[in-house]
Amino acid sequence: MTQKPLQDRVAVVTGATRGTGRGIARMLGAAGATVYCTGRSVKGHPATAGRPETIEQTAEMVTSEGGKGIAVRTDHTVEAEVERLFARIRDEQNRLDVLVNDIWGGDEMIEWGSPFWELDTTKGFRMLEGAVDSHIITSRIGVPIMIEQNSGLIVEVTDGDTMGYRGNLFYDLAKNATIRLGYAMSRDLHAHRITALTVTPGFLRSEAMLDGFGVTEENWRDGIAKDSFFEESETPCYMGRGVAALAADPDVASKNGGLYSSGSLAKEYGFTDLDGRQPDWGSYFAARIREILDNEETPDEMSLYNVRARMNQIELDPAEKEECARLRGYLDRYE
Repeated sequence: MTQKPLQDRVAVVTGATRGTGRGIARMLGAAGATVYCTGRSVKGHPATAGRPETIEQTAEMVTSEGGKGIAVRTDHTVEAEVERLFARIRDEQNRLDVLVNDIWGGDEMIEWGSPFWELDTTKGFRMLEGAVDSHIITSRIGVPIMIEQNSGLIVEVTDGDTMGYRGNLFYDLAKNATIRLGYAMSRDLHAHRITALTVTPGFLRSEAMLDGFGVTEENWRDGIAKDSFFEESETPCYMGRGVAALAADPDVASKNGGLYSSGSLAKEYGFTDLDGRQPDWGSYFAARIREILDNEETPDEMSLYNVRARMNQIELDPAEKEECARLRGYLDRYE
């Protein structure tokens, strides 16, 4: 039997309860890794109202994929709990090869459609604590293990592969700060042969998204009738395969400090999603917006929303100056 590429490697995936974190943990397991699956939702004590997923379930999935899953309840905003986690890993494994920072939990705190001066700062600061503070705490406490062995990979997980505005001040801060964390840590860690970078999924078919569309993974295509953009959606394991490919790449240091999408990694490393497709959300979304611009009919509100979203994505990118001007002209004409 061919040895799996991450055999004997040890990984920590924070926020492994569901969504991207669960997909990453599973696919690291499929590559042979021992994966510590952390989060706050454990059997009998869910941390997110209305969601049944637990870290124990994720650990079981990791093991069923061919790795070894270990569930450890950890609140990554509490330094003492994070210290206990890494002390245990040092004691049990004496190594750490991959650290994935995917703590989020801010969906219910986003106030879409409200300008920043009307936002609830209590909700906003809680969002930043979960999405930014927890990542800093975790890396700060975990990275000394990697420094001792002079190797390792830190993966920050964000939403979107542009530096443009994400529609809400606190959400924008959280997701852009995560990108900056990957870059900033890469500068400090370069001398220690540790790579830090940031990844993003595309249109994610998370457990919550499937529920929102009223579909399951088996019949997810039925959701396209509700939103045609759903046709380019992807499973959490697609990003998981991207992270596994990065962890197994002997030349991953060449990506130090960078920002990579699941679609771009799939093209580079040659993997597919679970159904054999190879979604590329960034290219797909840009093409769909061009179709809207080329359509001579008066756009509906959803089309205008998507055009605004595209302009927000690219307006800080000098290479997209021409497209941005076209988008702005279109919005001036119809808004």
